[in-house]
Amino acid sequence: MDNSYNKLIRPDLLQMLRDNDRQGLTEFCDVLHPGVSASVLDQLEDEQVWEVLDNCDLARRVEIFEFFDLHRQEELVEALDRERLSKLLEEMAPDDRVDLLERMPQERIDALLPLIAQAERNDIRKLLSCEEDTAGAIMTTDYASLPEDITAREAVDRLRQQAPDRETIYYIYILNQARRLDGFISLRDIIMAKPDTTLSDIMKHDVISVYVDDDQEQVAQTLARYDFIAMPVVDHSQRLVGIITHDDVLDVVQEEATEDAYRLGAVQPMEDSYLDTPVGTIGWKRGVWLLFLAVVALVTARVLEHYEKVAEGDQFRFLILFLPLVLASGGNAGSQSATLIIRTLALGELSRTDNVRMALREALIGLMLGGGIAIVAATAAVFWFGLTVTKAIIVSTTVLLVVILGTISGSLLPLLFRRLGMDPALMSNPLIAAIIDVLGVVIYYKVALLALA
Repeated sequence: MDNSYNKLIRPDLLQMLRDNDRQGLTEFCDVLHPGVSASVLDQLEDEQVWEVLDNCDLARRVEIFEFFDLHRQEELVEALDRERLSKLLEEMAPDDRVDLLERMPQERIDALLPLIAQAERNDIRKLLSCEEDTAGAIMTTDYASLPEDITAREAVDRLRQQAPDRETIYYIYILNQARRLDGFISLRDIIMAKPDTTLSDIMKHDVISVYVDDDQEQVAQTLARYDFIAMPVVDHSQRLVGIITHDDVLDVVQEEATEDAYRLGAVQPMEDSYLDTPVGTIGWKRGVWLLFLAVVALVTARVLEHYEKVAEGDQFRFLILFLPLVLASGGNAGSQSATLIIRTLALGELSRTDNVRMALREALIGLMLGGGIAIVAATAAVFWFGLTVTKAIIVSTTVLLVVILGTISGSLLPLLFRRLGMDPALMSNPLIAAIIDVLGVVIYYKVALLALA
């Protein structure tokens, strides 16, 4: 909802609160889309939010509450007593409920669990036991399931009973008595089938599923590849334990893209949005990387000091003029390569067998880019700075070598990180540039010494 709509409704809502207009507050909750209601309420104080939400039934209250971001949810539940909070948690979707509980102190969770129904309590414990950033951590247990030996008519009757408590019933999963996943069927197929047709005759047996401990980014890629609305999650005995819906995958895609963007800029990912994160936390997450990059820069300074006496000679004095060009060309080329490769890895477009092909492509591209910049550098050195041809060749050769080095390093280092089980995005653009700075200085002076010694 846009800000103008928000500004239009908020004054009326505040007036209803002042007038204690219960009917108006109920209509605000029931008539508007839950996302719109949450957007307006997000601007109010915590006590005012609950004063409004207390005027609608529990199901609608939960619908609106789930549209708040996690940070805001965490703030709101602090004002709730155990009984009210336990009822709210019971009604929430399993995946949303666990996301909130993971941000609460363990002692409060322990105090809440006895007040929650046994079935939901077991579900909470199971989902909380899943490792972070895995399929199990983002799945929901509200899925529709049926046996294979019933008719389409019986299936419709059973789905009508299951529907109120399920997140989606478009895909129905066929389970045997051991809850092993034998197949699935869409709601459309059931409706289109003749009433007396047995599900085993129309269900699909080639089920594409993910394991409960699979990485959430891999799950998002799988669901996107097959254009599913939901993806079944199984344990290693092929028992169905939950499903991941497309809306959860959208959250994962946004989260992973945000983390990659932060890391590419040499910032540790933040759990909450920028404005919701304390200044001290932001300073720490940025400062750690800046300190590390400063250390790398000091290594560059130490290398320059090593060649200081060389640079003092008249025939080598020109080197300092082109040092920024050499370092910037290599660092920028490496950053470009790293960005392209990290994004390609994130999209799942690069398999391990493509690594050699990719490295050769980047070397060729580095040769093309470095050659172009080298020609520009040599031309400027001769006609703009008045250097000799030999000195111009030193500059252009160094630029060519450093750009090739940058492109190859920028492409191979993220692959190395992935091979080590680390996030390729950790190989950030500033880090690539800092590494190339050190190597670029060494190459620059080595080329000059070989040519002019």
